Amino acid sequence: MFKKRTMLFVLVLLASLALAACGGRSDGDSATGPIKIGAVHDLTGATADVGTPYADGIRDFVKFINENGGVGGRQIELLSQDYAYKVDQAEQLYSQYTSQGVVAFQGWGTGDTEALRGRVTEDEIPFMSASYSAALTNPEETPYNFLAGTSYSDQFIIGLQHAKEDGATVVALMHHDSPFGTSPLEDGRRWAEANGMTVIGIPMPAGTSDFTAQLTQVKDAGAQYIVIQNVSSPAATLVKDVARLGLDVGIVCLNWCADELFVRLAGDAAEGTLAASPFAFPGSGAALIESEIRPYTEKIGKDLDELGVHYVQGWTTMRVMVDAIAKVIANGQEVTGPNIKAALETFTNYETGGVTAPLTYNSSDHSGNKSLQLYQVRNGIHQRLTDYIRAGG
Repeated sequence: MFKKRTMLFVLVLLASLALAACGGRSDGDSATGPIKIGAVHDLTGATADVGTPYADGIRDFVKFINENGGVGGRQIELLSQDYAYKVDQAEQLYSQYTSQGVVAFQGWGTGDTEALRGRVTEDEIPFMSASYSAALTNPEETPYNFLAGTSYSDQFIIGLQHAKEDGATVVALMHHDSPFGTSPLEDGRRWAEANGMTVIGIPMPAGTSDFTAQLTQVKDAGAQYIVIQNVSSPAATLVKDVARLGLDVGIVCLNWCADELFVRLAGDAAEGTLAASPFAFPGSGAALIESEIRPYTEKIGKDLDELGVHYVQGWTTMRVMVDAIAKVIANGQEVTGPNIKAALETFTNYETGGVTAPLTYNSSDHSGNKSLQLYQVRNGIHQRLTDYIRAGG
């Protein structure tokens, strides 16, 4: 299936190049010039440890597609800048880039993505980001937001399902103290209560170097599992404190600490921890990684295994958006926000070359998928523990 999609993409590309060469387009420079896409990256802010490789994946995919003829013979022009994880700077850059004619946008955090969703709707700008908040999946409320990764709520529910199968009755969600961190809490709590379990939420204050106080709450509540909704650095500090205090708990990292950096920082304390990862790791052998991403990184002198899973994540997310643009061009339509949105809503079991579960968008659901794979850290490497598991079933 993935090979067929890749072939279709190439045919569309060649056909459009031929049209451009023959002067077959009659709708002016707007139909032949660069396609502008806006983006904000966290390269220096509170989540820069994971934001930098994600941003590199987005930017390198744009270079890759442009070096291979662009989309329908048109180059992608990425207007992007570091916003240091500050919502006001994201809003300022969004305004700047929309005034410069972007037709789609790549965001980053939950706070800025949720802050922008009203303007995105008003401006009719298809918006993907690295936030997988379930609040962004309902087209009736956020018609121009799309998720490429499993929602945080579904990630948490899958973690709870695993904990329940392991006999746990009380689970602590230890989370970044922000909209990103609390995003899955209530959905997970509802699922837990419906299944005879209890969830407690414990914030992880930024800059904390000793989580003894928070882990005392975990112990007092009798939690058998900790699920971490935070980025790699504080998550690594947390699991080292779990080991230091000798707590006998299972640990599940959701997307943003399910990575190589967490293992490097946590060392031996990472052994045996689980990763609920919507995206395949570089060593997974996924078709897109081996046929496209790894050859390109080798060409430009980068080591994909060092770049890590978040680089794959950024690359894949940008690819989904660009594939929708390719479909608009293949249909002979103008590249506009509404047409890109409509193209995305035709994606049914869209294959990402094994990087994620197949994605499906339609006019009633923009969540993409509800499944992921569990990995476990063994000998310092994330090794796949399960096939795709679906939240709630």
